[in-house]
Amino acid sequence: MISETVVLKNKLGLHARPASHFVKIASKFKDTTVEIARGGEIINGKSILGVMMLAAGQGAELEIRVDGPQEKNCLEELIELINNRFYEE
Repeated sequence: MISETVVLKNKLGLHARPASHFVKIASKFKDTTVEIARGGEIINGKSILGVMMLAAGQGAELEIRVDGPQEKNCLEELIELINNRFYEE
């Protein structure tokens, strides 16, 4: 398992569209588990409802945890998405 902590930079945070992008990337990696931890809560990173229920706004700190045979590639793609503000700005 590998993990990385990131801060959401996009203005609207993790609303429907960014959550959808996140889940789409996470779901590409079939044999890999993706979790997001925030404030003691851990959700399945492949669940659109779970990701949206985090209600993570701009400036929120998230720990992305990835485990599986493609964990490195998966985490790199997810971090790139977040660091590029979900390509919204």
